Amino acid sequence: MAKVTVNEDRCKGCGYCATACIKGVIALEPTRRNRAGYCVAVFNREKDCSGCALCATVCPDVALEVS
Repeated sequence: MAKVTVNEDRCKGCGYCATACIKGVIALEPTRRNRAGYCVAVFNREKDCSGCALCATVCPDVALEVS
């Protein structure tokens, strides 16, 4: 199973990653915010990530890394 790492300081909560994720592994967490006040994306460890990296590809802020 692949792992997604979110750089919370770079994430602006646009939601593109959550929309692109075909497995529903990425979601925006409205109660979790970075220093700039944006909601941040979170990786759901309960679900299996396929490692396709679509989330990282669509992120305009380069806030995601798939390994």
